[in-house]
Amino acid sequence: MDPLLLIPLLLIACWMLKSWQQGRRIALLGHFLSRHRIEKNMETLTQGYLRALGEAEPDRQQHVWGVLRPTEQELCSQVTRLASDFASADPALVRVSLLPIWVPFSFAIFRSFDMREALAIHARGIRRAIDANAATSPRERAFAISAELFLMQHTCHWFCRTKTVASARMLSRHQTSYDQLVSAVTPQTRSEYLALVRHRGQA
Repeated sequence: MDPLLLIPLLLIACWMLKSWQQGRRIALLGHFLSRHRIEKNMETLTQGYLRALGEAEPDRQQHVWGVLRPTEQELCSQVTRLASDFASADPALVRVSLLPIWVPFSFAIFRSFDMREALAIHARGIRRAIDANAATSPRERAFAISAELFLMQHTCHWFCRTKTVASARMLSRHQTSYDQLVSAVTPQTRSEYLALVRHRGQA
């Protein structure tokens, strides 16, 4: 066979393999997410925070913050349960490649991190942001919670696709870069997260 004919066949095979791998990951994460109302509650909080920040009267603003508290607590519990549930996932399917682009089975060949650990870090970070001390202003607290939630969302997209795709989606949907997200989360989350995605990956 002409070697030149092998190139398009190889590209087609790679594309099919990519679609198959990504489909498995999307289905796996979707299976666990379907048990909770995480995305719906994230949307409620995001819109609620914008509404509160847009209120000119302090009393009305305070009322909105108070109305959002039960949703914050529910979301926190759901993310904690998600992390706990996902811990039972097949270890062979939870590695996330640190490469910026998709390469077949790169999570098994190159450095990678464990999605189960990442979700546990996000769950703890969201809890810390929600339980912020009284000295933290509602505005600062809302920004911290939003950053924790968006970083978890970025990790989920990274798990299903690639870091490059996840970062592009975050920039498109929330006008926020990956570096901005990492800088905006609580210091402990940032330390744990960076240790996982930069230093604790496996070869």
